[in-house]
Amino acid sequence: MTWVILTGRQNDLDQVATPHKIITNRDYLAHPSLFRGQRPKVINLSNNYGYQSRGYYASLLAGSRGHKVIPTVETMIDLSERKLYEHALPELELALNKCRKDLGGTFPSKVAVFFGIGPSKVWDRFTKLLFDWFRAPALEVHIKDSAEWASIRKIGFLPLARMTDEEDAFFLQCLETYTNREWRDTKGRTPARYTFATLVDPHEELPPSEISSLRYWARIAEKMGVEVEPITRKDLAKLANYDALFIRETTSISNHTYRFARRAQQEGMPVIDDPLSMIRCTNKVYLNELMTYNKVPVPPTVMIAGTSDLELAAQTLGFPLVLKIPDSSFSRGVKKCENLAELTKLATEWLEDSDLLIAQKFIPTEYDWRVGVLGGQPLFAVHYLMANKHWQIVNHKANGKPDQGGIKTFTLKGTPPHVVETAVKAARCIGDGLYGVDLKETKDGVFVIEVNDNPNLDHGWEDSGEKDELWVRLTQWFLERLDRPGR
Repeated sequence: MTWVILTGRQNDLDQVATPHKIITNRDYLAHPSLFRGQRPKVINLSNNYGYQSRGYYASLLAGSRGHKVIPTVETMIDLSERKLYEHALPELELALNKCRKDLGGTFPSKVAVFFGIGPSKVWDRFTKLLFDWFRAPALEVHIKDSAEWASIRKIGFLPLARMTDEEDAFFLQCLETYTNREWRDTKGRTPARYTFATLVDPHEELPPSEISSLRYWARIAEKMGVEVEPITRKDLAKLANYDALFIRETTSISNHTYRFARRAQQEGMPVIDDPLSMIRCTNKVYLNELMTYNKVPVPPTVMIAGTSDLELAAQTLGFPLVLKIPDSSFSRGVKKCENLAELTKLATEWLEDSDLLIAQKFIPTEYDWRVGVLGGQPLFAVHYLMANKHWQIVNHKANGKPDQGGIKTFTLKGTPPHVVETAVKAARCIGDGLYGVDLKETKDGVFVIEVNDNPNLDHGWEDSGEKDELWVRLTQWFLERLDRPGR
């Protein structure tokens, strides 16, 4: 792997300080044929990352040349204004304050962080998380400390020109550490063309894919020149070792799955699920608005912004109706209300945690269609049968053990065309990745219930209709994006 370091001026970094190639961002921009045929890792150490500056264009064009670069232009934009990164501050400040005791009870007014490495080990919890959010070579965090809580006033880039001699020496140590650890030793590699990371949680109760199914996929992918390796939430730091990421944990924008997706996207890696698909699919309010706007049929729906909307929902939808929390999965946060009293009690409780809820007309069926869509094309079709004596496909019992209904498989050719067409139309509203579209088929037509960003894929279940072709197409989706010109 070739490492290339970009600087604003030729003398910003002494060539003898690092074994890696150092060139100015001006030379990098002026010679697009540099490193042609290679896939270098570029560390952009420009002194200015402002919009349309040379530093900005260096990272922007690195992407078009197929070079992996830090920081990306997305990170530059994120850190250009506080309002663009303030969504990250609660989590970062929580991690920061957990370091207080080990730091002797007080914080400095600012701290320099190089490649996710802080001044000492006691900073690790915070600095690693900071690097997860903002993958940049050198950051400076300004801290406002009080006896009770340390808050972050500002996060900004720290250019080479502003580093002290002590910071400069430490930066070079961190640079060496980062470039040495980032890539696996060649003797540990296989002859595979590419290596895909698969994010799993071995202890998850209802994972989107069982480990046995992922092993089955790995055997098929191997024949296509791909090595599949499982990783866990602890492996974020080594994600750049891989060529692509397939997330096989239940996704949420509030946990590590979103950070993995975001990091993969920053690295220019094909990823399922991508961050935007997560954001779109995990919120049922957004999905309902998006489907309605694009004329995709959905059940009659009323948005609940307060208890004053409950009477309208009751009059519009009748009883029973279904009440949903916007961000939920596996039938959690979805309940049936038989009358206005039940609706009022449940809505009042849920509105304490969510400003919006949605109520939908109850459409009883013996099964839900699930149509998998990959890259805008149908991938599989199945019936998910309702759980025993229950109106949903998963019954979360009081004892905490979920009861799932069965499955009936179909070939795509054997699936009603209007079901497949509606599912594909819904999925294309979300993006180009992998989606599971849930639909109800009634005498009045087909209705989309939701679009899932990480649908179940298990051997012997979802692949029963299309057999190994499902896994071949999944692998090919990644390969097509990796083999595109310009990478």
